Amino acid sequence: MKILVTGAKGFVGKNLIAELRNRGYKEIFEYDKDTDKNLLEEYVKECDFVYHLAGVNRPQSEEEYMQGNFGFTSELLGLLKKYNNKSPILVSSSIQAALDNPYGRSKKAAEDLVFAFGRENGNKTLIYRLPNLFGKWCRPNYNSVVATFCYNIANDLPIKINDPNVVLTLAYIDDVVEEFINALEEKENRVGDFCEIRKTYKIKLGDLADLIYSFKKSREDLSIPDMSDEFTKKLYSTYLSYLPKDKFGYDLKMNVDNRGSFTEFIRTPDRGQVSVNVIKPGITKGNHWHHTKTEKFLVVSGRGVIRFRNIHSDEVIEYYVSGDKLQVVDIPPGYTHNIQNLGDTDMVVVMWANEPFDKEKPDTYYLEV
Repeated sequence: MKILVTGAKGFVGKNLIAELRNRGYKEIFEYDKDTDKNLLEEYVKECDFVYHLAGVNRPQSEEEYMQGNFGFTSELLGLLKKYNNKSPILVSSSIQAALDNPYGRSKKAAEDLVFAFGRENGNKTLIYRLPNLFGKWCRPNYNSVVATFCYNIANDLPIKINDPNVVLTLAYIDDVVEEFINALEEKENRVGDFCEIRKTYKIKLGDLADLIYSFKKSREDLSIPDMSDEFTKKLYSTYLSYLPKDKFGYDLKMNVDNRGSFTEFIRTPDRGQVSVNVIKPGITKGNHWHHTKTEKFLVVSGRGVIRFRNIHSDEVIEYYVSGDKLQVVDIPPGYTHNIQNLGDTDMVVVMWANEPFDKEKPDTYYLEV
């Protein structure tokens, strides 16, 4: 199948083309505003499906709305008619097409043109009135509040909120691409004359800003956003895509002494805490027990032994562990325990506890194994 994508270098176009290639579609004609105009006729002559994503939304003058959204659509449809090409045509319109403003009127005019073309020429038409979109590769400080907030917050720049109670309707780019490829494969979600994105999200502008600021703060408090919430997960991925190249990495506080080091990595209120424990050769750490706190130990490098003793018993239980064979060892409550490095190199242990450490209530009591 030969697929024509107009607006190929735009936000939606880049994401769509990347996923089309992931799925094995190889003959993709990419057309954008800087493409040789003569190629458009060639592409239209050969294509089997058209994604018409090109448009104007931030012009220098109002006249450019109609020229870019209606005019170019008319040109594209004229070429399809010229070569009697019956390819289906998918158009990315906007929810603003229902509004009486210059941008909305230009989008509505383009929609009407496409509907009329479909009726007269027999081409299948798929028109999506898209809400505000968000995701990777969207241009910040242009026409996407999510991209602008993510970019500015990630880059320590201010954001502007006129009314925090304004409710936004948002769609995630991967969901849009999924629907667009479904349409290519004749599985579109049609509602009346239009097609719709199945998944959308509503959020107040102020809540959106607060959530993105919490992503920035998560590096300091070692928290993880609620990934069980689809919108939060998708917004967090979007935020990370706007990190400056020199800020991908961030330091953790290492608690270092002559025995090695202990470093907290992740803290969550509902899924516990993850830490990294480095133990030097011959060193034993631990010798304590907990009432309720439980832990999991995973030695990923080096070799050693984990010892347990029920505090009401003299029996010592031993588990020999090594980075050569990854094995998780659970630390039950009521057992005093320690871990000793038996090798001649540092032993590295990934540790999970069922609650973040609270120095006011550590639930940790010294007792030799």
